[in-house]
Amino acid sequence: MRFAFLASLVSLATGALAQSASADAYVASESPIAKAGVLANIGPSGSKSQGAKAGIVIASPSTSNPNYLYTWTRDSSLVFKALIDQFTTGEDDSLRTLIDDFTSAEAVLQQVSNPSGTVSTGGLGEPKFNIDETAFTDAWGRPQRDGPALRATAIITYANWLLANGNGTSYVTNTLWPILKLDLDYVENNWNQSTFDLWEEINSSSFFTTAVQHRALREGAAFANKIGQTSVVSGYTTQANNLLCFLQSYWNPTGGYVTANTGGGRSGKDSNTVLTSIHTFDPAAGCDAATFQPCSDKALSNLKVYVDAFRSIWSINSGIAANAAAAVGRYPEDSYQGGNPWYLSVSAVAEQLYDALIVWDQQGSLDVTSTSLAFFQQFDSSVTAGTYASGSATYSTLTTAIKNFADGFLAINAKYTPSNGGLAEQFSKSNGSPLSAVDLTWSYAAALTSFAARDGKTYAGWGADNLTVPSSCSSGSGASVSVTFNVQATTVFGENIYITGNQAALQNWSPDNALILSSANYPTWSIIVTLPANSVVEYKYIRKFNGAVTWESDPNNSITTPASGSFTQNDSWR
Repeated sequence: MRFAFLASLVSLATGALAQSASADAYVASESPIAKAGVLANIGPSGSKSQGAKAGIVIASPSTSNPNYLYTWTRDSSLVFKALIDQFTTGEDDSLRTLIDDFTSAEAVLQQVSNPSGTVSTGGLGEPKFNIDETAFTDAWGRPQRDGPALRATAIITYANWLLANGNGTSYVTNTLWPILKLDLDYVENNWNQSTFDLWEEINSSSFFTTAVQHRALREGAAFANKIGQTSVVSGYTTQANNLLCFLQSYWNPTGGYVTANTGGGRSGKDSNTVLTSIHTFDPAAGCDAATFQPCSDKALSNLKVYVDAFRSIWSINSGIAANAAAAVGRYPEDSYQGGNPWYLSVSAVAEQLYDALIVWDQQGSLDVTSTSLAFFQQFDSSVTAGTYASGSATYSTLTTAIKNFADGFLAINAKYTPSNGGLAEQFSKSNGSPLSAVDLTWSYAAALTSFAARDGKTYAGWGADNLTVPSSCSSGSGASVSVTFNVQATTVFGENIYITGNQAALQNWSPDNALILSSANYPTWSIIVTLPANSVVEYKYIRKFNGAVTWESDPNNSITTPASGSFTQNDSWR
């Protein structure tokens, strides 16, 4: 038995060394390729973005199955936040002109009237535009309210650097502040309205959106105060407090994970939540659970539940140990392009773990709580709740294993990255071959930020430290409630049930944009929708099969939502 145990230890150590070596090699080879991949997709001088205006980020040069030759506010802002972090920390001094082009392009896009509205009537929530800075007018999942917040965060980072370095004060005040104020005012006034999630599929409230809106208003208030725009500080701070309060409602204490969206009828286990943790990382906030910092007990518990959701559903993960890295995607129920691992989702898991390691080393200890115990027991089955100082054997055992675990995710991406280093959107759940859009800009940016975290790099914080969650929540300009709709309906294979009604969250009677219900408890179809409180809501269910739409019979269904809390409505198809 002793020899078997020693052999097991040797095998584990050998595997860890192999993963670390694979990650080392991948970072070395992929870093310049990923950086070049990002730059190739920006503006008219980008080698793969001809036709794009200056500062415009194309999502991908792919023009069919899928066509991603557009510019998304979310993707562009996340990409430029990574570039701005490189520039403002001296990693790449050559990027300033490109960053100025980005801010100018975004100022133009803000003013483009589009299907979501004008600059003053909701147009800032438009998710994507043509790369020549004209409106995209086809049907789409709109609005998407994370874009203005993410754009504000990127530009504030740049503006703070300009001020700190004694140049561009008038440029900041006269050029950048008007862009920022439009976005921040939009967040302040619209955060409590329904939104499509970052995957553009579910219209409800979304954890990622709520968290990045909270961040934007916090740093927006601080920035406005810095440049003397004090009239907005109180409003931004008030709604930031409301957002922080609302953010807590996504936590599922029974399941130990963050429910990604309030609607959609899925499990809620979603890459959305891991992406939130890394894009709202503030090294000064330690392991704060209220803002779901990477090393917080809630974020770690969530990461385990999320990763585990993919272990048994894809053949690519077969034979992988239950405590080893596995390929992950957007969410386990995903069917887009067949439902596969995403490079950026795999990178995000690694990045959250590297961020956690940074903070533990910074504070000289780590905490194991009842919430995070299952996460840590993956690496030491005997560990118990407590605080472990950096000089302890337990701290060393856990952090070494977690570093190897993180490296394992980079090793997965390395294994399924083609020899030329090109990063598509997805790779096959069965054989690992690249799939969907080629040269996805977000995939390249995600690789770069995960590599930076592995190297121990951190960037400017946003004021997440020492925040207090309000004792009671306000939803700002209007209260809302969570309504569960259940309908008994038998269907044939390929037929689905949808709902639409007289509220924006129910798509204003649009059969084309109606919300799909989940058949997880068939023949009961279900969906959760955030609706205005104290309101009369009329709605109907519809069937869709082979392009044909069948409405329920008259009259309309009707409910009156309560003043607060949640509500369940049980119906039968008629």
